[in-house]
Amino acid sequence: MKTKRIFITGGASGLGRALAENYALAGWQVCIGDLNDVRAAETLAALEAIGAVCQYLKCDVTKESDLAKAEAWLQKNWNGVDIVVNNAGVAASGGIEELSMTDWEWIVDINLLGVVRGCKVFTPMFKRQRSGQFINIASMAGLIHPPMMSAYNATKASVVALSETLYAELAPHGIKVSVVCPAFFRTNLAETQRAANPDVERLTTKLVNKAKVSADEIAKKVKKAVEQGDFHILTHKTERNIWLFKRAVPYRVYAAAVARQTAKMMGKKPVAKVSG
Repeated sequence: MKTKRIFITGGASGLGRALAENYALAGWQVCIGDLNDVRAAETLAALEAIGAVCQYLKCDVTKESDLAKAEAWLQKNWNGVDIVVNNAGVAASGGIEELSMTDWEWIVDINLLGVVRGCKVFTPMFKRQRSGQFINIASMAGLIHPPMMSAYNATKASVVALSETLYAELAPHGIKVSVVCPAFFRTNLAETQRAANPDVERLTTKLVNKAKVSADEIAKKVKKAVEQGDFHILTHKTERNIWLFKRAVPYRVYAAAVARQTAKMMGKKPVAKVSG
């Protein structure tokens, strides 16, 4: 039986590392792309301890050339790849008048264009193979859009839209696409967060650090859902229900509920009634 191969951007930590370890345990060859050499070495050691065939490639998703080099390495050394996980991502928070355009450009370049570059570079390989799958990591923030997170929400919503487009566009070529939309889980995302609003930064960090769900639990759910052929992979039941509520009621009703919940979480009173 042919050994399967997976490439994961941002694979040295967080969900990327958890996915790498879960696929390694299933007997896959695992290649991680990342910028953090220290964490990459730690991840490789963990993968080798599992007995995996593994590789680390220095990869900056803001550079198409880095992804092209990864694609070339995989073609030359592993004769291709079966799954590409576009996972590398960052966070930014703050009101629309607070967050700088520099921060907007930073997060768009990584969270959205990083995924675009990954899909663009690896699609020709997948077409040659007549097989392959993209797993694009978005977020529930891309579906339910909490306030004070416009830049992050916009990039993750765009990843959902991109994935839905590619699902139909690439299917005739035997290429599969899934988009993952987790809510908060324990990860190191807060380490690189840029925040223009200290209250939102504190809340976000708290929600990440005190989340009940680990990256490993999310990785297991993602792997199972991919094996089942799921497209939208929504890993958190509560947030999935919020999304369903949003789709079922007039938007003003949903927005008012979100405003109340946000104010409660931040220990403040809603400043105004949401109109619509």
